[in-house]
Amino acid sequence: MTSPQKAKGNSWEREVAKDLTKLYGETFIRAPGSGAYVGGTNTKRKQFLHEGQIRSFKGDIIPGQSFPKFNAECKSYGDFPFHQLFSGSCKQLDVWLDQLMDASDEGDFNILIMKFNRKGKFVAVEFDQYYDIPLFVENHMLYTYKNIRWAIMEYDKFWQLNKDMVSLACS
Repeated sequence: MTSPQKAKGNSWEREVAKDLTKLYGETFIRAPGSGAYVGGTNTKRKQFLHEGQIRSFKGDIIPGQSFPKFNAECKSYGDFPFHQLFSGSCKQLDVWLDQLMDASDEGDFNILIMKFNRKGKFVAVEFDQYYDIPLFVENHMLYTYKNIRWAIMEYDKFWQLNKDMVSLACS
């Protein structure tokens, strides 16, 4: 029997996959069993899998065919300590980002997609010289975290402003 927390997470992953499918016109699906089969201590499994299998087991969302560099982790929680972002140290966010990056390969577009009860939906996007995110967030709320390595933004605004950039970064 699935716990209520797991069911909530699964539902959020399906919602994100549905949103991305609608946005891009390609099929995105929730990874069966979810979780990174090839992340963390399981990285060694990559040597025995072909590219399509690695993509399918990487994160919580299996991307459409045109998104081979898409790496996403989804989290749905009752609460989140937003105040810790301002101090530059949020242990919960650090755990989630580490989990995301454990499955990441060089050149991946890494995105943490979060939902919190009565607070909203957000994304944390890794950016560097390839993803000049601040150019795409003018006049919208943007928080940076960990020495400006991660941009944190409201979910719907992020996709609205960055649809084309994400498509380009993931191809």
